[in-house]
Amino acid sequence: MIRRTLLALALLLLSPLVRADEVQVAVASNFAAPMKAIVAEFGKATGHKAQLSFGATGKFYAQIRNGAPFHVFLSADDETPAKLEQEGLAEPGSRFTYAVGTLALWSARPDFVDAKGEVLSRGTFAHLAIANPKLAPYGAAAMETLDKLGLTSTLQAKLVQGENIAQTHQFVGSGNAELGFVALSQIMKDGRIGAGSAWIVPAEMHRPIRQDAVILASGRDNAAANALLRFLRSRPAQAIIRSYGYR
Repeated sequence: MIRRTLLALALLLLSPLVRADEVQVAVASNFAAPMKAIVAEFGKATGHKAQLSFGATGKFYAQIRNGAPFHVFLSADDETPAKLEQEGLAEPGSRFTYAVGTLALWSARPDFVDAKGEVLSRGTFAHLAIANPKLAPYGAAAMETLDKLGLTSTLQAKLVQGENIAQTHQFVGSGNAELGFVALSQIMKDGRIGAGSAWIVPAEMHRPIRQDAVILASGRDNAAANALLRFLRSRPAQAIIRSYGYR
């Protein structure tokens, strides 16, 4: 009888620890595809649910400062989460780099982009799409690449800006721009580039695109938020991340 009572008490004490929770996650647009795959595995492994919102890092920063109800932020850079931490809007010590992004010059047309990106200097196109460099780290990396190639002033008139990297990918995929700088993760799956043609921009052409994750102040006591950041470091999550071209 005593043993049965102790067992019942133990189960009552443990039940809050295993209760499924829900986490609201702000995710940089470039990480949409891998994050959907990661969240599916996360749900199976933990029972927790994750609601995902995708957008530009700069816009998420403004929304979080204005009280948006996110628990976790997966940024496209490392500066924005650090800034949120300094401003008291993120949990100290929770920030880490979950991926290092790769920039790619891509066209939906086969054989349009060569393996060295020399199509840029030939200029045989009307529009080159980039993400807004003020809001999107991949856009900033694209501008750094053009600077490194000495093509910024030459191609300035041909640039069309997407609000974020997702819209930039849409511009190129729809044919409204013949080519554009996108995240490799948007055109790669299982280690292979899909339709079209691409030049994978060498890492030395721009500053590293270190992408940091952080628990926001509102997610401090959220079990699913803490579990999600632990899961991002796990082998299954890291395997998914690598399969989309991240380092």
